[in-house]
Amino acid sequence: MNRRFRYGPYFVAFMSIIQASALCLAQQAKPLAVPGNLGQDLADYVAIPAIPGYEGELVAKLRAELSALKPVTDNLGDVVVTIGDGAPRRLIVTPIDEPGFVVSQIMDDGYLRVQRLPQSGLPPAFNDLYAAQPVRVQAAGGKWIDGVTAGLSVHLQPGRVNPPKSSDLENLYVDVGANSAAEARKAGVDHLSAVAIHRRLGNLNDEFVAGASVGDRFGAAALVEVLRQADPSKIHGTLIAAFVVQQWAGARGLQRILSTIQADEMIYVGRLLPGGRVAGAENIHRAPRRDPGTGVLLGLEKTDGTPTGLAAELKQMAEANKIPFAVDYSADFIAPGYFPAPPLPEKSAHIGIAASWPATPAEIISTTDLAGLVSLLEIYVQGERTPVIELGHPFENHVFSRPAVGASKAETVLPHTVEAYGVSGHEGPVRETVKRLLPPWAKPITDDDGNLILRLGTPPFGSGAPRILVVAHLDEIGFAVKSIAKDGRLELDWRGRGELNFFLGHPVLVHTETADRDAILELPNGWDEAKFEWQQTPEPAIRADAGARTPEEAEKLGIKVGDTITIPKAYRALLGTRAVGRSFDDRVGCSALIAAVWSLGAPLKDRDVTFVWSTSEEVGLVGAGKLAKRLAAEGREPDFVFAVDTFVSSDSPLESKRFADAQLGKGFVVRAIDNSNIVPRELVEKVLKLARANQIPAQFGVTGGGNDGAAFTRYGPVDVALGWPLRYSHSPAELVDTRDVDALSRIVAAIARSW
Repeated sequence: MNRRFRYGPYFVAFMSIIQASALCLAQQAKPLAVPGNLGQDLADYVAIPAIPGYEGELVAKLRAELSALKPVTDNLGDVVVTIGDGAPRRLIVTPIDEPGFVVSQIMDDGYLRVQRLPQSGLPPAFNDLYAAQPVRVQAAGGKWIDGVTAGLSVHLQPGRVNPPKSSDLENLYVDVGANSAAEARKAGVDHLSAVAIHRRLGNLNDEFVAGASVGDRFGAAALVEVLRQADPSKIHGTLIAAFVVQQWAGARGLQRILSTIQADEMIYVGRLLPGGRVAGAENIHRAPRRDPGTGVLLGLEKTDGTPTGLAAELKQMAEANKIPFAVDYSADFIAPGYFPAPPLPEKSAHIGIAASWPATPAEIISTTDLAGLVSLLEIYVQGERTPVIELGHPFENHVFSRPAVGASKAETVLPHTVEAYGVSGHEGPVRETVKRLLPPWAKPITDDDGNLILRLGTPPFGSGAPRILVVAHLDEIGFAVKSIAKDGRLELDWRGRGELNFFLGHPVLVHTETADRDAILELPNGWDEAKFEWQQTPEPAIRADAGARTPEEAEKLGIKVGDTITIPKAYRALLGTRAVGRSFDDRVGCSALIAAVWSLGAPLKDRDVTFVWSTSEEVGLVGAGKLAKRLAAEGREPDFVFAVDTFVSSDSPLESKRFADAQLGKGFVVRAIDNSNIVPRELVEKVLKLARANQIPAQFGVTGGGNDGAAFTRYGPVDVALGWPLRYSHSPAELVDTRDVDALSRIVAAIARSW
């Protein structure tokens, strides 16, 4: 069985107890009848995309949760709760929006072009971090549909002098699977549709949480928790809580609140912000530098002075209640705009918590810091904080597997193989998935190198039947832990290759012997500086943060040298017959072989056909190479090898159509020429003739990369490589057309029967 570990349905519920720390919040009577808990709130808020001006779904969520408090919403979307009356009038404000994009053009071929919101004020690497990523597009009626952003395929770049840069918005295209503008519009996509990255909130060592928009939502989660636990009898004067919109777009919601609500004092709760350049240092800018775990932070533009006014009062409250508290740099939370900003109340302060990798998909905050923030706000609101209670550990690891299927269509098998993890040299879960998906009559064996081998026929001696071997590889690209640093970070090596900017700054999974652990891949030094560019040679060090801060903590998590790391994966259907997932290379090939076995129905008579699911292809055709050598030594080398692997396609607006021009949806592809092999032209024609005879759509062409069949040719066999068109190869968002997958499985079955 394929064992894949996932957290339970309330995966981030640990936030409700803040991992049983000294600042853990209690379960108690809820005087204001606000439903939910802190952990689930944070998970829910992060799960809802809310780019500036498109916060409606999150606003509705907040209104529903705060309904007992009779919230008021203005025509921008700000949600305001008022408790009590009289003086003093105290205002607590927190933003709820996040950076993202809106559709600015729908192209004739169905691709979407976008404009960023906000249009400035983000880290220079922000656009890069969206390249080749799963995204969500808001369609008509508020429905979200899946899509991906286009990315360069690494196999097609050698020889290109000036490939498109993913940092340039001109090169950001969104692919929802549409073949035309009409298809995209029929699905409800239109100009101004919102686009946001697919998010996943990760748990790092039960102490940190990481994910896109977590730094934009912690304030909302904290403020809702304060309102949930508040006792109105202990609130003096008037308390006004405001959840404001369009903070990234000129703080418009906040400016509305300041212009319409009179307050004696105000606390702004949100991430601390970078500022301008340091004088005399062109590539260095002022920015908060505290790490998660520091405690509650007070944001000041001048950090060398003593806090005064409300800031000093908050500092005293924290110290009196032993809540960790520190001062750090923050720029003004109202950026300069077209008009002067409305004045702040005389007593104002900016507090938040530290965030690593801010405004990226790998942003990290500390659960203990968040608990401290809630406690400080509770003391400010009502003079005391919620009592402490330890509630234990909330996680449960669950085995995940799709139910077994029996079908001759590869697209029904594909979700199963895609969602199994198997970096080169660690293909066990994928191999077990393949075995589980084969029909009962198929009895494969596993050789000493991990290759899964299924003999489909044994012809009588002297029959003259050609020996045919069909091979697809089990492994996928990823990383492996090569060492654990003194600070607990994991130092990694590639297993296979890809564009680093598709992976750094994003969530990953560390596959240990006992469970999959959440982590993030750290960005290179200088990632947030104005002139940052991705370093190609020498390649920067690759480091992962799983929440451990010492090697001993990493060991307690079960992490050791040699463990593998991959991008979290899911098979997602797009419009029509398109689908997106990580590791279609070569799980499509694996699925095509499985479906072909089902289609054959039984062992073949008078045929000598072997199917192989090979290992470690991505690191040098290792499994196939060892099998080829062994078969040759035994005098059993095949006559023909059909290597089934990706035809990396230039069917993308980012790629040159000079070669690899196979179109999605037009059928399987004969890989006539790649970097490892040239198929004799007469055999290309023979495959195409067989396809026509069986009414299977087919293409042929030249692409990059190598294939497992090349490992056999030195011993005499001919390599006839087959594939299917794949967009955005070796990225987190590979894209296929399932009609091509079906065509591939059908040609494999036809070859097995009659070649």
